[in-house]
Amino acid sequence: MASAVIGFVGNSVRPRLEILSSGGWIALALAAATLTGGFILGWQELTFVGLTVLVGLVFCTVFLIGRTTYNVAIELSPSRVVVGERALGRLVVTNSGTRPVLAARMELPVGAGRAEFSIPALKPEQEHDELFAVPTNRRAIIATGPAVSVRGDQLGLLRRVVRWTDPVDLFVHPVTTPLAPSAAGLVRDLEGQVTKKITNSDLSFHALRGYEPGDDRRYVHWRTSARLIQQTGDPMNLMVRQFEETRRSQLTVLQSESSAFYDSEDEFELAVSVATSLAAQVIRDGTALNVVSESRRLHTYSASAMLDDSCRMELSIKLGKDARECARVATKRLPPPSVLFIVAGSKMTASDYRQIGTLFPADTTVIAFRVELGAEATLRQVAGVKVAVVGALRDLPKVVARAAG
Repeated sequence: MASAVIGFVGNSVRPRLEILSSGGWIALALAAATLTGGFILGWQELTFVGLTVLVGLVFCTVFLIGRTTYNVAIELSPSRVVVGERALGRLVVTNSGTRPVLAARMELPVGAGRAEFSIPALKPEQEHDELFAVPTNRRAIIATGPAVSVRGDQLGLLRRVVRWTDPVDLFVHPVTTPLAPSAAGLVRDLEGQVTKKITNSDLSFHALRGYEPGDDRRYVHWRTSARLIQQTGDPMNLMVRQFEETRRSQLTVLQSESSAFYDSEDEFELAVSVATSLAAQVIRDGTALNVVSESRRLHTYSASAMLDDSCRMELSIKLGKDARECARVATKRLPPPSVLFIVAGSKMTASDYRQIGTLFPADTTVIAFRVELGAEATLRQVAGVKVAVVGALRDLPKVVARAAG
């Protein structure tokens, strides 16, 4: 009961105390200290100073009186950009009331920064807009907003903040490069690949066998069955078809976010560009795709959704240093891929690539992209794994074409 009462009182008092700025808290503490000292010590000077500061705080509350009738909107054009492209925003403030409103100040957080705008006095239905630029020098999701209006006294002791909008996200996508169709020939059979597994229902015919209870009659080979029935006289002597199981092409892009495998943040950013360039081309080709890292699985229903999710990838020192275990955890809920792309930095070794490859079936094609800033583009075979070295994003189409050869 006591905790409920304390919580109710706290919730009631907290909004009133939020109007005090840091300067207001200092003035309030000064007033309390001087008044207390004046009464205890009997110094009229301290009492006078305390009363003066207290009256000043009460007078400042006059500037908080009044209701603001704003309709505020944040517009970003465009809402998705590539690193380095220009992104502009527009803050639109409209007086939606029936009376004029006084001038005010509007604050707008933009990423880690904060923009401040002076809004003039507005007549009913009058609109005022402010333009601002959003920095896009790094891949990120930049939250713009919420827009808040600030009213207060000229000394900055009291301020009343009213929130008018929710944050609006700007997606700064990584730089990507176009590749040849069908992942440059790496996934050639889009209709499916024949495996050695025998099944009762598929497309690739394998052999005939005797009928067993529960078999689907659609797969009875009636011509052979009729001949056997004529020879044996047994009407149940039926033959059914067996098939070799086919598997649709499935491609997985596995990128590490562990700082243990990268020499720098710039190397990690290049790795993100490599992974998203590969994934974007495969999505456009219509091949089944999964893009995963140690901490997340990206949406792949469209290239735009995949690029949006890639903005959330971050280099982390908290992830493990065991490449095989990280890959196992990231891919354990995924179907076995026919092609696996491993994307990591210069600190991932050939042994790491081999260990990751052992997690997948023997018929899986494993191609590793080793990102190393400024390195010469090369392709070599290491224990059944093709390792492509990418030193710059412009090298990617060339090494992919060689890997497909």
